[in-house]
Amino acid sequence: MNSDHAAAIAPVPPAQAVLRVTDLKKHFPVHRGLLSRVVGQVYAVDGVSFEIARGETLCLVGESGCGKSTVAKTVMRLQEPTSGSVILSGVDISKLREAELRPHRRQMQIVFQDPYASLNPHLSAGAIVSEPLTNFNLASGRELEQRLAWLFERVGLHADATKKYPHEFSGGQRQRLGIARALAVNPSLIVADEPVSALDVSVQAQVLNLLIDLQEEFGLAYLFISHDLAVVEHIGHRIAVMYLGRIVELAGNADLFGQPLHPYSEALLAAAPLPEPGLKREHIILQGDVPSPVTPPSGCHFHTRCPYAQERCRRETPKLEQVLPTHWVACHLRPVGGPFERLPTTSQSTNRF
Repeated sequence: MNSDHAAAIAPVPPAQAVLRVTDLKKHFPVHRGLLSRVVGQVYAVDGVSFEIARGETLCLVGESGCGKSTVAKTVMRLQEPTSGSVILSGVDISKLREAELRPHRRQMQIVFQDPYASLNPHLSAGAIVSEPLTNFNLASGRELEQRLAWLFERVGLHADATKKYPHEFSGGQRQRLGIARALAVNPSLIVADEPVSALDVSVQAQVLNLLIDLQEEFGLAYLFISHDLAVVEHIGHRIAVMYLGRIVELAGNADLFGQPLHPYSEALLAAAPLPEPGLKREHIILQGDVPSPVTPPSGCHFHTRCPYAQERCRRETPKLEQVLPTHWVACHLRPVGGPFERLPTTSQSTNRF
């Protein structure tokens, strides 16, 4: 891992934030019966706040179903937020109508998880990458051809590949096409939703290094969604850990991987394999399943599986508070300013091997 790239970044001043998300919520109604009545809500995203600076990568991590991709889609306005604000380069885009939003879409682009499903199989690679340029009237004719050739070269594809179709590319090459398409309109923010999870490990490294190079060259801000901690450790500046629609810990890369402060973060890191043979770490087995986002637990959402849960955790919702200079955590058991000794484990709520 490049330690310089993964260094912790201080909190982002408002004037420098490319993206600032405040108390973002996305609830989906649950319909039942012949009349399709609303009988409940799926609390997919339940009060998420963060900011990303120019040239910074903020990674969202957590188990499947915790709300990571919903955050990405809501930030992009592919889904309408229930409440909260999404401020892109100083403009709150969360309440703009589609016509008002269109000029701002140039500033934010997305790279999807599946590099094949996200490409139109009936269009050539050149047509796919040039589509955003023509949609925003940014280039045409000879200028468009030159821009395409530059984009293909910049992401590691040959210029003559513009005439090929998606099925003629490998998985890694298709994802490079997706990156070229996102880069075409000179965005300030790229949302990458599990962009390497469908690729072989060797290809993952190539694509991740490409994203890092592009960020350093163009000052891009990344919102990077992943469940793979090895990937996150390689590319992330700051890491936000999500559980059941909420951020439970937000810290610089070195801080989170060196000293996780939330019990859920501890469990995630304990479950990640170590890259060196013979090295072992203590595994923490969380009891039970992730609760339903339709009926989330009261207080701290994690208390039903937490080996350290106390009565206060069942009653009061912990706030995401700064406890160290670059470290925020939502846990009643972590006092502001420390100390941070290992928390005592209740024997009936955890198993270890």
